[in-house]
Amino acid sequence: MLQIKNFYFNALHECCSVAWDGTGECVIIDPGFYTPAERDELKRFIEDNRLKPVKILLTHAHFDHIFGLKECAEMLRVPVYMDPADRGTLENAGYFCRMFGFDTPATDVKTEDIHDGDIIRFGNTEFEVLSTPGHTPGGVCFYDRADKVLFSGDTLFAGAIGRTDHPGGDYDLLIDGIFKKLTVLDGDVTVIPGHGPHTTITDERTKNPFLQPFNEPYEDYQDEAAPDKE
Repeated sequence: MLQIKNFYFNALHECCSVAWDGTGECVIIDPGFYTPAERDELKRFIEDNRLKPVKILLTHAHFDHIFGLKECAEMLRVPVYMDPADRGTLENAGYFCRMFGFDTPATDVKTEDIHDGDIIRFGNTEFEVLSTPGHTPGGVCFYDRADKVLFSGDTLFAGAIGRTDHPGGDYDLLIDGIFKKLTVLDGDVTVIPGHGPHTTITDERTKNPFLQPFNEPYEDYQDEAAPDKE
């Protein structure tokens, strides 16, 4: 069974998740720690729980999600997985840091490519990669079908969606991905966004004001894109 610890790092309260199962192998999703104290908090949790990090996963490469990326990869000696379409986002992190008044993180990090439909394995757990561009060109979500957990990054929030007014943003792509890839999931799937509280697919279908104008087309997307049931 999947276990999850969420950390809310840096001034933008970015959600960094550690996910592990009974084998002790774990992945770190979006290591956005900014200060040495935040870095040490993450490291101490991993050590205290005797976890074995095997991968770092990026939902996207905006600065607040990758502040600690290089340091984390070097500290844990594990590979980093990212959609290659976000390479430009990673390399241009300094643009956003200057805009928001943060120090620019190191971005010279080697990444392994992931694409829509890929399966990321660790321990006895499988995460499916769901490509949901629009917030950034290479935005993805990670879906644990067995445990009904979705790490949605900045694609979908409780009561909101990712902003699309930054370079590389595309509102139509974002909405299309949300309906084709996310709203078709089971309603009791827990959604862990990149910021803010957890939610469920049902709550976002029925309460998210950004999705309500599309309630009628939802049935069409469900017929078209619903995953096969076992």
